[in-house]
Amino acid sequence: MCCCGSTKMSTYVRTYKLRTYKLKLWTYNYTISDSAENVTTCIIMWDESKSGCDANQMAPGILKWAEALRESEQEITIWSDNCPSQDHYLHGCNMLLNIWIITTLCIYVQSVSSIQMDVVNQWNFLDFDLPYHFDYADIRPENTLFTGLEITDDRIFLAMPRLRAGVPATLAAIPRNTHKGSSPVLRAYPDWSFHGSSRGEVNCSGIISVYRMRLDSCNKLWVLDSGVMTSLDDFTRVCQPKLIVIDLFTDQIVRTIYLPNGVLRPASLMTNLVIDESIQGRCDSAFVYMSDTAAPGIVVYDGIRDQAWRFTHPTMFPDPNFSDYNINGEAFTLMDGVVGISHSPKLGVVYYQPLATDRIFSIPTATLSKGPPGEFERLPIQFVGKKSSQGLGLSLNLLDETLYFSPLTETSVASWNPLTNQQKLLAYDPEKLQFPSELRWKSDGYLWLLSTKFQKFFLRNVSPHEVNLRIIRIPLRGRSKSAVTNNLFI
Repeated sequence: MCCCGSTKMSTYVRTYKLRTYKLKLWTYNYTISDSAENVTTCIIMWDESKSGCDANQMAPGILKWAEALRESEQEITIWSDNCPSQDHYLHGCNMLLNIWIITTLCIYVQSVSSIQMDVVNQWNFLDFDLPYHFDYADIRPENTLFTGLEITDDRIFLAMPRLRAGVPATLAAIPRNTHKGSSPVLRAYPDWSFHGSSRGEVNCSGIISVYRMRLDSCNKLWVLDSGVMTSLDDFTRVCQPKLIVIDLFTDQIVRTIYLPNGVLRPASLMTNLVIDESIQGRCDSAFVYMSDTAAPGIVVYDGIRDQAWRFTHPTMFPDPNFSDYNINGEAFTLMDGVVGISHSPKLGVVYYQPLATDRIFSIPTATLSKGPPGEFERLPIQFVGKKSSQGLGLSLNLLDETLYFSPLTETSVASWNPLTNQQKLLAYDPEKLQFPSELRWKSDGYLWLLSTKFQKFFLRNVSPHEVNLRIIRIPLRGRSKSAVTNNLFI
């Protein structure tokens, strides 16, 4: 979507601050508001080498221009590089020393008071209900964050992969009905006997390291165990990757499916899954599509034939041009392949995205479910669209086919509907929406998500004195009318 043309409104400045990017790319983020409390956040980027000015030189000009908006009612013209016929200039750039604008990304956001985003639970560090014999010296809260979320009527399930040492339990549950914004204690699931690997007691019949899990229509939780310890440090595979199926009525494991070596690679890291009950049956008869992030590919499990096979395509690999991330001024590098994955039974496709890319792709479920690909088979991969920045989670609204995603740089949650091409910005919050690791649409009318400040955990500068981890839900009923159009998806 283009944010082209002009708008006349009485304005005043709310906030503005400097953000620094690599490769001499600088960003100013300023917010203006009109009398109707419609907020516009604009991110201005320029190339230092082409403008001849560094960030410190540009600061006075930008602030002077922003301050001028307080005093006058004037026409604000916003130009977007999504409109090729237009020059890349923002009205008033003469006050900015005629800098050469690479792009302007304008996110039209509702005022904070009108954006409803419920913080269900939040933690500085995760707290576990530890057994009495547990050695507290084995716990490293600064290494423990969640990446997986599943919600039932009475419980919320969380997955905490063993990215580094000191994670007490890799799968846990908390009550769903807790006080809003509370920090409940996590209980290991199904119980502590399955999580001995945190204490060096490796038992491959237990649960080693889980990134995500999914609920089927028979109230069974499918848990994808990567079998890999300390994946961010020395990447130690201690057990075969497996699917663990748990009956939530009894909290008992009813099935364990070990993935065969033929579908794995030495660097395989199984991180995400979707359950397809639309082709050949429900529950035990379903297909399961799993993402392999470190040895990029999609692994398929057939519940009826009890067989698995693998698909690989260049679109599942990370793009080196998108391996650098910047979240609120904190930069890091991570070359992760396919991880975000979602399924549309109605359209018969699986959407997927590597972490290190700005693109979303799809592949037909008919292709995935028919069996192993031929040696030279051309996969019918479709390019779905281009995002404003990298993202991790994908989720689909099964009622209207809306696809939800979360651009990391923009600390926002947005949506796109492939049937109507309608785009919406659902939420924007530079503090609460840092690195959403999971998005989950639920039929209760909410989009749930995990916000993690992963960059701080990754860079080892996470603070115990601030909120780092949140479970958030965004109400969707009526949001299609109240949400504003975004240009985060091209």
